[in-house]
Amino acid sequence: QLQVVESGGGLVQAGDSLRLSCAATGRTFSQYQMGWFRQAPGKEREFVAAIRWRGASTYYADSVKGRVTISRDNGGTTVYLQMNSRQPANEASYYCAADPWGGSQYNTLPAYDYWGQGTQVTVSS
Repeated sequence: QLQVVESGGGLVQAGDSLRLSCAATGRTFSQYQMGWFRQAPGKEREFVAAIRWRGASTYYADSVKGRVTISRDNGGTTVYLQMNSRQPANEASYYCAADPWGGSQYNTLPAYDYWGQGTQVTVSS
């Protein structure tokens, strides 16, 4: 069983940057494809970014390209989501998820077997 835990959320001012972290324990984490999703109040959970461990390819939702960067540490146990220039419209709970199969459906919720509890990002204007 893989455990996924997000951290780094909180209250930021509009225009500020924020980095979220996702730590995973329990299994061979390095072989998992990892994704970040977000869910705003009253809206469906949506894809933000994903990273493959082998080759470290990265993928982004069109709505966040250029303002968000997904990365991993050299040890392969933590994934990061660097978010720049936060705006109130970006306010949401952010979730990290692990896909043990590394398939091509990286932007869909069913592709991921393991989910964290989420971390809240609040942006004040």
